Amino acid sequence: MHLSDFSPTGLGHTFIASILLALATSAAAQEHFNARGSGPSSFTSAQQETLRSTLPFEDERDFAESRRGFLAEPDYRQIIGPAGNIIWDLTRYDFLLDGTEYDSIHPSLQRQASLNMNYGLYEVVPDFIYQVRGFDLANMTLVMGNSGWLLFDVLLTSQTASAALELANQTLGERPVKAVIYSHSHIDHFGGVRGVVEEAQVTSGAVQIIAPKGFLEEAISENVYAGNAMSRRAGFQYGRVIPSSPFGQVDSAIGKALAAGTTGLIAPTLTIENDFEEHTIDGVTLVFQNTPGTEAPAEMNTWFPEQKVFWAAENITATIHNIYTLRGALVRDALQWSKQINEALYRYGREAQVLVSSHNWPRWGNQRIQEVMRAQRDAYANLNNQVLNLANQGVTINEIHNEYRVPGSLQQQWSVRQYHGSEFHNSRAVLNRYLGYWDGNPATLAPLSPSDSAPLYVEMMGGAASIIARAEQLHGRGEYRLAMEIMNKLVYAEPDNSAAKDLLAAIFEQLGYQYESASMRNVFLSAAQELRSGTPPIAAPRGTSPSLARAMTTTQWWDAVATRVDSSRADAMQFLINFVTPDTGQSFVIEMSGGTLTNIEGYLADNADATVTMNRTNLDTVIMGQATLVSQLQAGIGSIEGNQGVLLQLASVLVEFSPGFEVMPGTVQ
Repeated sequence: MHLSDFSPTGLGHTFIASILLALATSAAAQEHFNARGSGPSSFTSAQQETLRSTLPFEDERDFAESRRGFLAEPDYRQIIGPAGNIIWDLTRYDFLLDGTEYDSIHPSLQRQASLNMNYGLYEVVPDFIYQVRGFDLANMTLVMGNSGWLLFDVLLTSQTASAALELANQTLGERPVKAVIYSHSHIDHFGGVRGVVEEAQVTSGAVQIIAPKGFLEEAISENVYAGNAMSRRAGFQYGRVIPSSPFGQVDSAIGKALAAGTTGLIAPTLTIENDFEEHTIDGVTLVFQNTPGTEAPAEMNTWFPEQKVFWAAENITATIHNIYTLRGALVRDALQWSKQINEALYRYGREAQVLVSSHNWPRWGNQRIQEVMRAQRDAYANLNNQVLNLANQGVTINEIHNEYRVPGSLQQQWSVRQYHGSEFHNSRAVLNRYLGYWDGNPATLAPLSPSDSAPLYVEMMGGAASIIARAEQLHGRGEYRLAMEIMNKLVYAEPDNSAAKDLLAAIFEQLGYQYESASMRNVFLSAAQELRSGTPPIAAPRGTSPSLARAMTTTQWWDAVATRVDSSRADAMQFLINFVTPDTGQSFVIEMSGGTLTNIEGYLADNADATVTMNRTNLDTVIMGQATLVSQLQAGIGSIEGNQGVLLQLASVLVEFSPGFEVMPGTVQ
């Protein structure tokens, strides 16, 4: 832990010290982090001023709710890893503390970013529920049982989770962890588990790990098959490649940012299989509601019937969420999401007195809770229904984001503003879910790649100088999306044209300032930064953590290997490998055919070219990236019978993915 001379406040605690620090840093914060960057244009400033007068800023209930129950904050604002690396740094956001209205930030998003400055331990229900907020993207929720803690969601990293539990124990008294509940299969809700419990405690039965049906499969698979691309895109969505400043990353809608520490996983000891299940854990009665197909494929809410508390996981937060997340994931079901909220509303919400979520802040009072639940229910249902209404009138996926409008009554409710998802990419996602990416026009069914079509556009528009001159006119009139349309063609046609990249960056920047969605803001500003300065060095991944490696099925691992096969080089290959893991009693046939690697469990091929026998525990080293199958066998770990050359053939066609591949043309240094 790093001890700071300053003790932060979130909003309202140790207020004078907070303001003094913020004032000292605000002048520096006004300076753009990129020498070629610029502040908000007059058009952007005018938009922000209009929004300040039309949005319901007089409704300040969220501020009171976010501050309610504050108990303590630590005397540090950074969490430091064992190697001296910064795991978590809240000081990055000091510019938000002095009340300055920045025209470079959508006013509604700045409001959300300020609310997400909560930092410390909060009492939600006296002598029962507490939360640690501001230590990671998610909150850690602590439920006081008869003899210990029930922890709901344990953050992204072991370092932040350990710090959160330590703060609670120091403030409220030391209590052992009796259970960890994973609300869903996203890593920011389970990755910190090894910071709060040891696997031996789980193995011995001293600690239960509880998760929804399908958790383990979904927790592993979502980030495996397209993991490299997802990580690169997540850098854009969460603004990892830009500094935090009024001109850069200011928030992530459901929290400030992602911590940068060590992640892990301990497998569940109790899986909630039914739609509704009641359990008593350490004297606490809980009713779990499985909600598959909502914010995550495996997710569950929890009802505390004795205390009238509803835990909404990440299904209800202080923002509209992603139906399609920009980092990349399977498109979610907006209608199912709405129906699960409606089920919770009628089953629990009509008597709930407290609503708690894994992000943002709680709500108190039944009227307030029903207001929020209904608004979120209606927002997801309207998104689904109105997009389909328009689609059935002929509006296509390339038009829907310009046609769909959130109803005015919902726009006036802060809880359903578009901070994480946005009506732009969410509306396209709904249409894609039902009708796919094609808009029905044959010209878009199998289009040219941008780099192939762009030169023709540039030629027909009279060349680079003509395009730049026209784009500068459009930029000067605040018509940024039109300017973007033609400049994007030029940058693809001439990726080394620095003037073109600089102008496109300036266009992206103004659009980023104007978007309410933190995700969209971060994407546009990240792209602008890379156009100006190139792709930053991105370290190769350190490999799968030991606990995640153990959780991955052997089939999942072979499926992931298959995504690395270069089919053009493998097309002439044909072989069969029997793969046996004696310690688990499993067998697999691995087949290379048609330039494609496939696997099937439960069989052995009579005519296999080779048979590899290796305990699954020894395969974990390979999954973690610390060895290869060949090196393990050469070291005498496992055995191979038959033609050993087939493993070398396989290795020769596997691609090593670059973690810093080009997103915008001409940005890789």
